[in-house]
Amino acid sequence: MSSKAEQKETNQPNGAVVPSVPVNCLTSPDRGQLVEPSDFLRPDGEGVGEVVLESRANAKGVREEDALLENGSQSNESDDTSTDRGPEPASPLKETSFSIGLQVLFPFLLAGFGTVAAGMVLDIVQHWDVFKYVTEVFILVPALLGLKGNLEMTLASRLSTAANIGQMDTPKELWRMITGNMALIQVQATVVGFLASIAAVIFGWIPDGHFSIDHAVLLCASSVATAFIASLVLGMIMIGVIIGSRKMGINPDNVATPIAASLGDLITLALLSGISWGLYKELESKAYVNPLVCAFFVALLPIWVIIAKRNAATREVLYSGWEPVIIAMAISSVGGLILDRTVSDPNFAGMAVFTPVINGVGGNLVAVQASRISTYLHMSGMPGESPETAPRKCPSPCSTFFSSDVNSRSARVLFLLVVPGHLVFLYTISSMQGGHTTLTLIFIVFYMTAALLQVLILLYIADWMVHWMWGRNLDPDNFSIPYLTALGDLIGTGLLALSFHILWLIGDRDSDVGD
Repeated sequence: MSSKAEQKETNQPNGAVVPSVPVNCLTSPDRGQLVEPSDFLRPDGEGVGEVVLESRANAKGVREEDALLENGSQSNESDDTSTDRGPEPASPLKETSFSIGLQVLFPFLLAGFGTVAAGMVLDIVQHWDVFKYVTEVFILVPALLGLKGNLEMTLASRLSTAANIGQMDTPKELWRMITGNMALIQVQATVVGFLASIAAVIFGWIPDGHFSIDHAVLLCASSVATAFIASLVLGMIMIGVIIGSRKMGINPDNVATPIAASLGDLITLALLSGISWGLYKELESKAYVNPLVCAFFVALLPIWVIIAKRNAATREVLYSGWEPVIIAMAISSVGGLILDRTVSDPNFAGMAVFTPVINGVGGNLVAVQASRISTYLHMSGMPGESPETAPRKCPSPCSTFFSSDVNSRSARVLFLLVVPGHLVFLYTISSMQGGHTTLTLIFIVFYMTAALLQVLILLYIADWMVHWMWGRNLDPDNFSIPYLTALGDLIGTGLLALSFHILWLIGDRDSDVGD
């Protein structure tokens, strides 16, 4: 073996240049034994010292590297934060309860005030002619307000996950995600808006047995136009929020979904009220306006479908993402039927103003939790690839709320926000004299009980549902939030109506109903 072939000059960190040989020549297969230096002696005996020093340094470096790798492996096993996809952006796995609460608090309050504003709007517009004579519009309210869960919150969760795992770091990736997702939600908004109007017509016809074609077309035009415009505006806002939060070092999972909800309820309800009122005014003199509005938005569908199909990030959702949004719309419509049956009853005074608040708060909190769990799972791989993170059986309430993992910690934080948040929102409604009702202690107790029970049920279902979907190769970002927010609408409306009914039975509401 030639010495010239064996020895190479290498630059050391201190700037020195010394002869070196390959590490596999200096160490035995177990990387712990030094090869005898005599094997590298030149005939004149020179170079021994340098080779021995180099071999010792290499062996020491190898042993140190092995120790570091071992320690790193042990650390990663305990943290469950490592992936084989290279360095990851900052993740929510290192967050403390205080940091989670601090990041969620402001968007949560902002979202809550948005729902309060939506409740005040509904409390006012319920007396408009279109709501009096086309009462099926009330059935549209939870279904269209639920679009923030079906579409906007799903968009926010999907983009938050993409941002957290580094899929929006380059301008090309960012533009691809924006165009594909915006086209996708326009398709979903148009279809869901149309189906929501059909559900409203059916649910309105079943109890009364009365059907009006003019009212049906009015509901279709109002629903489709509201869904399209609201999704366009809110989608653009969501993209800006997620990009801004990443630049500010804030976890988008904590911010995006509550802000989507804060503006979603108010914008959607204002659009629905204004559009339905305007189309109702045109119903007698210009009956052709309503069909033209429907035809216009339906004619735009092929354009959005083509754009969404060309984007790999949204192609799968375009084909497989319909089941959750349609079923969620149907579930929300049942809540709308409850609202339609109770809002005009004097014994249920206040339902109009409190329903968006209790439903919005519950939906906001569970959407944050579902988005966080989904991001946590995405950091371990793709859906279905990590069976150890997706338990097949229902989790126990103790594991959901009282374990030491980060998702349980965030569930406790979100649950603890319910009472102080609702107290602030109830005080705001009372100070603005909304709801035609006076807040009494027994009413607050019943209201808080309903709100706590709603969020408790939703957080537990979210823990089970997100892991269940993940274990069956379904992306929770696309499938879980529509179901959860729709269940929030149904559970919240049902519990609130039950609370009002109990209060009426015990006589607490009789003296509180105003004009």
